[in-house]
Amino acid sequence: MQKRTTNQARQPHARNDNARSHLAWNDFEVILAIVTGGSLSGAARALGVSHATIFRRLGDIEQRLGVTLFERSRTGYQPTLAGEELAATARIMDEAALAAERKVAGRDLEPSGEIWVTTTDSLLMGVLAPMFTAFRHRYPGIVLDVAVSNQLFNLTRREADVAIRPSNRPPENLIGRPLTKIGQAVYGHRSLGLNPGAPIQDLASQPWIGAGPRLQDSAVDQWMDNNELKASCVYRVDTLVSIFSAIRSGMGLAVLPCYLADMDPDIVQLTSPIPELEYGLWFLMHPDLRGVVRIHALMDFLTEVVRAKSRRLSGNPLKTK
Repeated sequence: MQKRTTNQARQPHARNDNARSHLAWNDFEVILAIVTGGSLSGAARALGVSHATIFRRLGDIEQRLGVTLFERSRTGYQPTLAGEELAATARIMDEAALAAERKVAGRDLEPSGEIWVTTTDSLLMGVLAPMFTAFRHRYPGIVLDVAVSNQLFNLTRREADVAIRPSNRPPENLIGRPLTKIGQAVYGHRSLGLNPGAPIQDLASQPWIGAGPRLQDSAVDQWMDNNELKASCVYRVDTLVSIFSAIRSGMGLAVLPCYLADMDPDIVQLTSPIPELEYGLWFLMHPDLRGVVRIHALMDFLTEVVRAKSRRLSGNPLKTK
Protein backbone atom coordinates (compact mmCIF):
# COMPACT_ATOMS: atom_id res chain seq x y z
CA MET A 1 0.00 0.00 0.00
CA GLN A 2 1.36 3.35 -1.00
CA LYS A 3 1.87 5.75 1.89
CA ARG A 4 0.11 9.12 1.74
CA THR A 5 2.32 12.18 1.62
CA THR A 6 1.94 14.83 4.33
CA ASN A 7 0.73 17.33 1.78
CA GLN A 8 -1.91 14.90 0.56
CA ALA A 9 -3.11 14.27 4.11
CA ARG A 10 -3.54 17.96 4.79
CA GLN A 11 -5.36 18.72 1.55
CA PRO A 12 -7.59 15.78 0.63
CA HIS A 13 -10.11 18.12 -1.04
CA ALA A 14 -7.90 20.81 -2.49
CA ARG A 15 -9.98 23.46 -4.28
CA ASN A 16 -9.48 24.07 -7.95
CA ASP A 17 -8.44 27.74 -8.12
CA ASN A 18 -9.79 27.92 -11.63
CA ALA A 19 -13.29 26.96 -10.47
CA ARG A 20 -15.80 29.77 -9.99
CA SER A 21 -16.79 30.21 -6.34
CA HIS A 22 -19.04 33.24 -6.62
CA LEU A 23 -21.72 33.38 -3.94
CA ALA A 24 -25.34 33.81 -4.90
CA TRP A 25 -27.90 35.65 -2.76
CA ASN A 26 -29.27 32.28 -1.60
CA ASP A 27 -25.84 31.49 -0.14
CA PHE A 28 -25.76 34.74 1.84
CA GLU A 29 -29.33 34.02 2.98
CA VAL A 30 -28.29 30.64 4.39
CA ILE A 31 -25.28 32.11 6.21
CA LEU A 32 -27.35 34.91 7.76
CA ALA A 33 -30.09 32.48 8.81
CA ILE A 34 -27.57 30.26 10.62
CA VAL A 35 -25.95 33.22 12.38
CA THR A 36 -29.37 34.57 13.41
CA GLY A 37 -30.78 31.21 14.48
CA GLY A 38 -27.58 29.92 16.06
CA SER A 39 -28.17 26.43 14.64
CA LEU A 40 -29.02 24.56 11.47
CA SER A 41 -32.48 23.73 12.77
CA GLY A 42 -33.17 27.40 13.54
CA ALA A 43 -32.04 28.38 10.05
CA ALA A 44 -34.17 25.63 8.53
CA ARG A 45 -37.28 26.93 10.32
CA ALA A 46 -36.59 30.50 9.25
CA LEU A 47 -36.13 29.54 5.59
CA GLY A 48 -38.87 26.91 5.50
CA VAL A 49 -36.59 24.04 4.42
CA SER A 50 -35.29 20.86 6.05
CA HIS A 51 -32.33 20.54 8.41
CA ALA A 52 -30.63 18.31 5.84
CA THR A 53 -30.98 20.97 3.14
CA ILE A 54 -29.26 23.61 5.30
CA PHE A 55 -26.50 21.14 6.22
CA ARG A 56 -25.91 20.33 2.55
CA ARG A 57 -25.99 23.95 1.41
CA LEU A 58 -23.57 25.10 4.12
CA GLY A 59 -21.16 22.30 3.23
CA ASP A 60 -21.33 23.29 -0.42
CA ILE A 61 -20.66 26.96 0.36
CA GLU A 62 -17.66 26.17 2.57
CA GLN A 63 -16.23 23.79 -0.02
CA ARG A 64 -16.56 26.36 -2.81
CA LEU A 65 -14.91 29.07 -0.70
CA GLY A 66 -12.32 26.79 0.85
CA VAL A 67 -12.90 28.26 4.32
CA THR A 68 -14.74 27.26 7.48
CA LEU A 69 -17.60 29.63 8.20
CA PHE A 70 -18.88 28.12 11.47
CA GLU A 71 -17.42 26.37 14.49
CA ARG A 72 -19.60 23.37 15.32
CA SER A 73 -20.34 22.55 18.97
CA ARG A 74 -23.04 20.96 21.11
CA THR A 75 -24.46 24.39 21.86
CA GLY A 76 -24.85 25.35 18.22
CA TYR A 77 -23.03 26.97 15.32
CA GLN A 78 -20.76 29.91 16.09
CA PRO A 79 -19.56 31.97 13.10
CA THR A 80 -15.85 32.28 12.43
CA LEU A 81 -14.40 35.64 11.41
CA ALA A 82 -15.15 34.76 7.78
CA GLY A 83 -18.69 33.78 8.72
CA GLU A 84 -19.25 37.05 10.57
CA GLU A 85 -17.98 39.06 7.58
CA LEU A 86 -20.32 37.28 5.17
CA ALA A 87 -23.26 37.62 7.58
CA ALA A 88 -22.60 41.38 7.84
CA THR A 89 -22.65 41.61 4.04
CA ALA A 90 -25.87 39.57 3.98
CA ARG A 91 -27.55 42.04 6.36
CA ILE A 92 -26.63 44.93 4.07
CA MET A 93 -27.99 43.04 1.06
CA ASP A 94 -31.20 42.19 2.91
CA GLU A 95 -31.79 45.83 3.87
CA ALA A 96 -31.07 46.97 0.31
CA ALA A 97 -33.57 44.44 -1.07
CA LEU A 98 -36.25 45.59 1.36
CA ALA A 99 -35.60 49.24 0.52
CA ALA A 100 -35.88 48.49 -3.21
CA GLU A 101 -39.15 46.65 -2.63
CA ARG A 102 -40.60 49.60 -0.73
CA LYS A 103 -39.59 52.06 -3.45
CA VAL A 104 -40.98 49.92 -6.26
CA ALA A 105 -44.23 49.54 -4.31
CA GLY A 106 -44.58 53.32 -4.45
CA ARG A 107 -44.73 53.54 -8.24
CA ASP A 108 -48.34 52.54 -8.79
CA LEU A 109 -50.54 55.07 -10.56
CA GLU A 110 -54.03 53.80 -9.72
CA PRO A 111 -55.59 53.10 -6.31
CA SER A 112 -55.50 49.33 -6.64
CA GLY A 113 -53.68 46.35 -5.17
CA GLU A 114 -53.19 45.18 -1.58
CA ILE A 115 -52.54 47.18 1.57
CA TRP A 116 -51.20 45.36 4.61
CA VAL A 117 -52.70 47.06 7.65
CA THR A 118 -51.97 46.35 11.29
CA THR A 119 -54.16 47.64 14.11
CA THR A 120 -55.45 46.59 17.52
CA ASP A 121 -58.43 44.36 18.25
CA SER A 122 -60.32 47.12 20.07
CA LEU A 123 -59.84 49.68 17.29
CA LEU A 124 -60.98 47.19 14.67
CA MET A 125 -64.03 46.21 16.72
CA GLY A 126 -65.03 49.65 17.97
CA VAL A 127 -63.98 52.01 15.16
CA LEU A 128 -62.41 50.67 12.00
CA ALA A 129 -64.51 47.71 10.80
CA PRO A 130 -67.38 49.78 9.35
CA MET A 131 -64.89 52.33 8.00
CA PHE A 132 -62.99 49.61 6.16
CA THR A 133 -66.29 48.44 4.64
CA ALA A 134 -67.05 51.95 3.41
CA PHE A 135 -63.51 52.26 2.05
CA ARG A 136 -63.93 49.05 0.04
CA HIS A 137 -67.12 50.43 -1.50
CA ARG A 138 -65.29 53.58 -2.56
CA TYR A 139 -62.15 51.78 -3.79
CA PRO A 140 -63.18 48.30 -4.99
CA GLY A 141 -59.75 47.77 -6.59
CA ILE A 142 -57.97 47.84 -3.22
CA VAL A 143 -57.77 44.75 -1.02
CA LEU A 144 -57.17 45.30 2.69
CA ASP A 145 -55.17 42.61 4.48
CA VAL A 146 -55.56 43.37 8.21
CA ALA A 147 -53.31 41.89 10.91
CA VAL A 148 -54.76 42.34 14.40
CA SER A 149 -52.08 42.68 17.06
CA ASN A 150 -51.41 44.71 20.18
CA GLN A 151 -47.72 44.83 19.20
CA LEU A 152 -46.41 47.34 16.66
CA PHE A 153 -45.28 45.45 13.56
CA ASN A 154 -41.92 46.28 11.98
CA LEU A 155 -42.90 48.47 9.03
CA THR A 156 -39.27 48.79 7.95
CA ARG A 157 -39.21 45.07 7.18
CA ARG A 158 -42.60 45.21 5.41
CA GLU A 159 -44.38 43.15 8.08
CA ALA A 160 -47.14 45.64 7.30
CA ASP A 161 -47.53 48.64 5.00
CA VAL A 162 -49.35 50.87 7.48
CA ALA A 163 -50.24 50.84 11.15
CA ILE A 164 -53.33 52.45 12.68
CA ARG A 165 -52.27 52.77 16.28
CA PRO A 166 -53.00 54.52 19.55
CA SER A 167 -49.92 56.43 20.63
CA ASN A 168 -48.73 59.64 22.20
CA ARG A 169 -45.20 59.01 20.90
CA PRO A 170 -45.17 57.28 17.51
CA PRO A 171 -41.82 55.80 16.38
CA GLU A 172 -39.49 58.43 14.93
CA ASN A 173 -38.54 56.28 11.92
CA LEU A 174 -42.15 56.33 10.65
CA ILE A 175 -44.19 59.08 9.08
CA GLY A 176 -47.92 59.54 9.20
CA ARG A 177 -50.82 61.63 10.32
CA PRO A 178 -52.60 62.15 13.65
CA LEU A 179 -56.26 61.27 13.11
CA THR A 180 -57.91 62.24 16.39
CA LYS A 181 -57.75 62.00 20.19
CA ILE A 182 -59.10 59.00 22.09
CA GLY A 183 -60.74 59.58 25.47
CA GLN A 184 -60.85 57.06 28.31
CA ALA A 185 -63.13 56.88 31.35
CA VAL A 186 -64.13 54.52 34.14
CA TYR A 187 -66.95 52.10 33.34
CA GLY A 188 -68.95 49.44 35.17
CA HIS A 189 -71.94 47.22 34.49
CA ARG A 190 -75.41 48.58 35.17
CA SER A 191 -76.11 45.69 37.56
CA LEU A 192 -73.61 47.13 40.07
CA GLY A 193 -76.02 50.00 40.75
CA LEU A 194 -73.33 52.69 40.85
CA ASN A 195 -74.13 56.35 40.23
CA PRO A 196 -72.11 58.26 37.61
CA GLY A 197 -70.06 61.16 38.90
CA ALA A 198 -68.91 59.65 42.21
CA PRO A 199 -65.33 60.54 43.25
CA ILE A 200 -62.73 57.93 42.37
CA GLN A 201 -61.99 57.44 46.07
CA ASP A 202 -65.59 56.29 46.60
CA LEU A 203 -65.15 53.65 43.90
CA ALA A 204 -62.05 52.12 45.49
CA SER A 205 -64.18 49.65 47.49
CA GLN A 206 -65.43 48.10 44.25
CA PRO A 207 -63.59 45.24 42.50
CA TRP A 208 -61.40 46.54 39.67
CA ILE A 209 -60.07 45.07 36.44
CA GLY A 210 -56.48 45.92 35.50
CA ALA A 211 -54.32 45.71 32.40
CA GLY A 212 -52.00 42.71 32.23
CA PRO A 213 -48.28 43.38 31.65
CA ARG A 214 -48.48 42.39 27.96
CA LEU A 215 -50.98 45.17 27.28
CA GLN A 216 -48.20 47.69 27.98
CA ASP A 217 -50.56 50.43 29.15
CA SER A 218 -48.24 52.21 31.56
CA ALA A 219 -50.44 55.34 31.74
CA VAL A 220 -53.45 53.44 33.10
CA ASP A 221 -51.20 51.43 35.41
CA GLN A 222 -49.70 54.65 36.82
CA TRP A 223 -53.15 56.25 37.16
CA MET A 224 -54.45 53.27 39.15
CA ASP A 225 -51.36 53.39 41.34
CA ASN A 226 -51.79 57.14 41.96
CA ASN A 227 -55.42 56.60 42.97
CA GLU A 228 -54.61 53.60 45.20
CA LEU A 229 -56.76 51.24 43.15
CA LYS A 230 -54.28 48.42 42.61
CA ALA A 231 -55.21 46.80 45.92
CA SER A 232 -58.78 46.54 44.63
CA CYS A 233 -57.74 44.82 41.42
CA VAL A 234 -59.24 41.31 41.29
CA TYR A 235 -58.59 40.50 37.64
CA ARG A 236 -56.00 41.40 35.02
CA VAL A 237 -56.08 40.73 31.30
CA ASP A 238 -53.93 41.77 28.35
CA THR A 239 -56.35 43.12 25.71
CA LEU A 240 -58.90 45.92 25.81
CA VAL A 241 -61.52 43.69 24.24
CA SER A 242 -61.02 41.24 27.11
CA ILE A 243 -61.37 44.05 29.67
CA PHE A 244 -64.56 45.10 27.89
CA SER A 245 -65.84 41.52 28.13
CA ALA A 246 -65.00 41.37 31.84
CA ILE A 247 -66.97 44.56 32.52
CA ARG A 248 -69.94 43.13 30.61
CA SER A 249 -69.85 40.04 32.83
CA GLY A 250 -69.99 42.18 35.99
CA MET A 251 -66.41 41.36 37.04
CA GLY A 252 -65.76 44.93 38.21
CA LEU A 253 -64.81 48.46 37.15
CA ALA A 254 -62.14 49.40 34.63
CA VAL A 255 -60.76 52.17 32.46
CA LEU A 256 -61.70 51.77 28.81
CA PRO A 257 -61.62 53.86 25.64
CA CYS A 258 -64.99 55.57 25.35
CA TYR A 259 -65.52 54.38 21.77
CA LEU A 260 -65.41 50.75 22.96
CA ALA A 261 -67.41 50.92 26.18
CA ASP A 262 -70.15 53.15 24.73
CA MET A 263 -71.09 50.34 22.34
CA ASP A 264 -73.00 48.49 25.10
CA PRO A 265 -76.07 50.13 26.71
CA ASP A 266 -75.62 47.98 29.84
CA ILE A 267 -72.18 49.47 30.54
CA VAL A 268 -72.35 52.74 32.48
CA GLN A 269 -69.84 55.58 32.19
CA LEU A 270 -68.98 56.49 35.78
CA THR A 271 -66.51 59.36 35.20
CA SER A 272 -65.82 62.00 32.62
CA PRO A 273 -62.93 61.24 30.25
CA ILE A 274 -59.72 61.35 32.26
CA PRO A 275 -57.38 64.01 30.79
CA GLU A 276 -54.10 62.29 31.65
CA LEU A 277 -55.27 59.07 29.95
CA GLU A 278 -56.13 60.68 26.61
CA TYR A 279 -54.01 59.48 23.70
CA GLY A 280 -53.67 60.05 19.97
CA LEU A 281 -54.78 57.83 17.12
CA TRP A 282 -52.20 57.71 14.31
CA PHE A 283 -51.96 56.53 10.73
CA LEU A 284 -48.31 55.44 10.33
CA MET A 285 -46.21 54.20 7.41
CA HIS A 286 -42.59 53.87 6.32
CA PRO A 287 -41.19 56.99 4.55
CA ASP A 288 -40.47 54.99 1.38
CA LEU A 289 -44.23 54.41 0.93
CA ARG A 290 -45.20 58.08 0.99
CA GLY A 291 -45.85 58.08 -2.78
CA VAL A 292 -48.05 54.98 -2.93
CA VAL A 293 -51.42 56.03 -4.31
CA ARG A 294 -53.47 53.28 -2.66
CA ILE A 295 -51.96 54.04 0.76
CA HIS A 296 -52.66 57.74 0.42
CA ALA A 297 -56.22 56.87 -0.59
CA LEU A 298 -56.64 54.93 2.67
CA MET A 299 -54.98 57.66 4.76
CA ASP A 300 -57.12 60.43 3.28
CA PHE A 301 -60.30 58.38 3.63
CA LEU A 302 -59.65 57.50 7.28
CA THR A 303 -58.68 61.09 8.07
CA GLU A 304 -62.06 62.22 6.77
CA VAL A 305 -64.26 59.63 8.47
CA VAL A 306 -62.35 59.40 11.77
CA ARG A 307 -62.26 63.17 12.27
CA ALA A 308 -66.00 63.28 11.58
CA LYS A 309 -66.40 61.09 14.67
CA SER A 310 -63.89 62.98 16.83
CA ARG A 311 -66.48 64.01 19.42
CA ARG A 312 -67.58 60.42 20.05
CA LEU A 313 -64.01 59.15 20.10
CA SER A 314 -62.87 61.75 22.62
CA GLY A 315 -65.67 60.72 24.99
CA ASN A 316 -68.64 62.45 26.53
CA PRO A 317 -68.22 64.47 29.74
CA LEU A 318 -70.68 63.57 32.48
CA LYS A 319 -73.48 66.05 32.93
CA THR A 320 -73.41 67.56 36.40
CA LYS A 321 -76.38 69.26 38.05
